[in-house]
Amino acid sequence: MTRITKLLMTVGLMLTATLAVAHPGEAGHTHSGFLSGLLHPILGIDHLLAMAAIGFWSVRQNQIMKKATPLFVVGGMVLGAAIAWGGVSLAGVETGIAMSVLLAGVLIATMAKLPTVVGGALVALFMVTHGYAHGTEMAAGASLMAYMAGFVVATLAITFVGRGLGALMLKADNRVTRALGGVVAVVGGVLAAG
Repeated sequence: MTRITKLLMTVGLMLTATLAVAHPGEAGHTHSGFLSGLLHPILGIDHLLAMAAIGFWSVRQNQIMKKATPLFVVGGMVLGAAIAWGGVSLAGVETGIAMSVLLAGVLIATMAKLPTVVGGALVALFMVTHGYAHGTEMAAGASLMAYMAGFVVATLAITFVGRGLGALMLKADNRVTRALGGVVAVVGGVLAAG
């Protein structure tokens, strides 16, 4: 194993120590409104990795997909939250979230290039589960618009950080990118295993 591969694996394993901090099944956050919405995607390793990995992956896609990925991410998040706020039950949310991390890692590791329709639908579908988790965990009495604004801002920021890292990695050896994708996929697998 190369030194960079060992480092990436170590980071990935360390990240799994905070499994699903954003939605452990407890009632709501202690914060409300914008701050709660802002913190939710940042505090959950699963949310953080999925959004950053999708941003990272999008850099190698066609121009339309590159530009549209943030819209697919936010659109899926808002749709998922709206489903939760509408009182509709969505089965397998935690599994869907973990699988989105795993599959985003696989997309990076394989350097898969997808048509815009397929890639956009996949990204939006991934994010529906994340948005649903955000929606179900909004603190009672919190402002819906402020909470949504918070998680949209955080989601975009994380996605763009992932894109920035992906752009930097375009110049690196592809093995490093593949190893990073592998680490993300392993973390997703650990999350899925529970």
